[in-house]
Amino acid sequence: MFNALYSQIIIMKLILLSCNAQRPDRRAIVRCIAEISSNIDEFLSNELTDILLEGDLVDIEMEDKNSGSALRALRKLSIDYKITE
Repeated sequence: MFNALYSQIIIMKLILLSCNAQRPDRRAIVRCIAEISSNIDEFLSNELTDILLEGDLVDIEMEDKNSGSALRALRKLSIDYKITE
């Protein structure tokens, strides 16, 4: 019975490599990172967006169950990423 109630949360790690948009929508990127990540609030998302737009890599974690829509959202914002284990 315990096994039926226990749901395993799988965390997927992403490295955001760059944003190739000519005119990046900073506010949309902040919202996207905050929404898809499992442990980042909007304040930290703001800082990570600055880092990404300056050209540095950003590591985030997200729950695997949201991966499809999250990865589409990143592609829509022209953000290149790499999935790590």
